[in-house]
Amino acid sequence: MAQAEPGVSEFRGFVHEFARRSRGEVAEFRLARYDTPNFHQGVLTYRDRTVAVVGTRYYGRMALAEPRVIEFTNGSVSTLPLTFLDEPDLVAVLTDLAAQTKYRVYPKAELDGPFDPAAWPMMSAHDIRCWRPETLGAALFNWWD
Repeated sequence: MAQAEPGVSEFRGFVHEFARRSRGEVAEFRLARYDTPNFHQGVLTYRDRTVAVVGTRYYGRMALAEPRVIEFTNGSVSTLPLTFLDEPDLVAVLTDLAAQTKYRVYPKAELDGPFDPAAWPMMSAHDIRCWRPETLGAALFNWWD
């Protein structure tokens, strides 16, 4: 059975609950407004760091990453790949919370690893040929149009 797409309000609620459980503060949401990118960001601040919970608009995939500007003031969109974070204390909270929802958390090591198209038959073969993602993270969290 296909997983339902988490909505923006569900993503916001998830990020707020994650902030509460991890003792962070939600600084802002950077939401994808158009077809690209395929993910939203909830930016959180802690005493010693700032991180983003990134969640795809489809299939409920999540990770921790460095916050990124999605749209620039001139209207252009960033297309650089995300830099995923390995923050064991935060990943543990994120994973625990996601286990109670329809989200699945991907760790940095997996996202930075090679992308195997055969393992992802639901992805568009055309997009894979066109964009040629080298890592799983680039394939799951992307700016493809």
